[in-house]
Amino acid sequence: MPMNIFNDSNYITLKRLALCTGLVFSLLAAVSAQNAAAPSAQEVISKVDEYMALAERIDRFNGAILVARDGKPLVSRGYGMANVEWDIPNSPKTAFRLGSVTKPFTSVAIMILQERGKLSISDPACKYISDCPAAWEPITIRHLLTHTSGIPNYTAFPGFLEKRAMMPLGANELLADYKSKPLDFAPGERNSYSNSGYHLLGVIIEKASGKSYAEFLQENIFGPLGMKQTGYDTHRDVIKWRAAGYRREGDGFVHAPYMDMLIPYSAGALYSTVGDLLIFDQALLTDKLLTQKSRDEMFTPFKGNYALGWGVGKRFERASTSHGGAINGFASQFIRFPDDKVTIVVLSNVQGSGVDKVANALGAIVFGAKYELPRERKAITVASTTLQKYVGDYQLTSSIVAAITFDDGKLWFKIDGQPKLELFPETETDFFMKAVDAQVTFVKDESGKVVRMQFKQGSGSGIPAAKIK
Repeated sequence: MPMNIFNDSNYITLKRLALCTGLVFSLLAAVSAQNAAAPSAQEVISKVDEYMALAERIDRFNGAILVARDGKPLVSRGYGMANVEWDIPNSPKTAFRLGSVTKPFTSVAIMILQERGKLSISDPACKYISDCPAAWEPITIRHLLTHTSGIPNYTAFPGFLEKRAMMPLGANELLADYKSKPLDFAPGERNSYSNSGYHLLGVIIEKASGKSYAEFLQENIFGPLGMKQTGYDTHRDVIKWRAAGYRREGDGFVHAPYMDMLIPYSAGALYSTVGDLLIFDQALLTDKLLTQKSRDEMFTPFKGNYALGWGVGKRFERASTSHGGAINGFASQFIRFPDDKVTIVVLSNVQGSGVDKVANALGAIVFGAKYELPRERKAITVASTTLQKYVGDYQLTSSIVAAITFDDGKLWFKIDGQPKLELFPETETDFFMKAVDAQVTFVKDESGKVVRMQFKQGSGSGIPAAKIK
């Protein structure tokens, strides 16, 4: 579960840490729509083909996409390889790990149980937890759904991703890891992305339903909707058309670090296809899974732009609901425009892929808004004495420090739990990465001293990080 700083599991977009399971959720920047009629289907297809051809060649996009309008795919295609070793290409049938795109399914499961009278999202979480800590007594299920519980994010614990994430820890064993930690803040005080909260929701689903998390979702969501290529990912099961997960190294790929799939659980352990996610999207426009009352409640923001398992806001001046994901070897972005009946899905089997940037561009194409085509980035030569001035530690978030080092004549970027990544200079202060869709700009004060850097991943707005050492 690395970070969308490079892996939602820290998929750095860094706005939020998600579960190393791609458990990072990031809102894409809104782009104003042009005052023009919606492009025709053929225009959309042509522009998507143009964009994706460049994304595959220049950005080395590897995965599958879906662009749908009125419930019907306009474009549904695969790019690159599902399995590099066997030269098996990605296709719309390819099954990808979803990372944090699991969270909307967990939210729907909770709402189904509420409609059946098995629980209420106003219930104290402690009602379903044995030996519940006293500090948790004010926490409700709603707090868990909205990332406002204050329970610390277990995937951000020191060394967790490197060691603990490889162990086959059952739900109660992992619960014990974060159960013993003090709250980060009083419940309801603020929003802070926590995979622990969504892990706990899986425990509650099992307690309230009498079924395992995987069984409940299969029997109440996947089965009834006919989502035949969606389920709980395990290393034991044979899953047809399952993609292998990779990360970039140099100009090639290596296998992503191993993670036992008991770890992401209800915060990020599902797999699916672009087509099955469209089925899910369409069901949420009807009463097939939930009543209108429950859907309205689920899509109502609590604090900030996060509702019950969904990011809610506007893109291209249109209402949208969405979620992103990142987990070892995979990245995902799922965006819905319910009023316009438009759906965008981008799934990749390369961690750190710029799925948010791709999804944003595809949405812009559908609505006739402005977007940028992928472009070649060329590195220049910068003097070693200049590069060495950037060496130091930079505070990206309250809990994340990026170390900039100089080695073998090159500048490197490193975050705990993530591989060391080379920075390539475009100018003396602007650098980009090849392994992930990210860039860094170093900022100096009037005296020429480096005081901070600006980190940007994908289509995010960027994160200022002060130099602390």
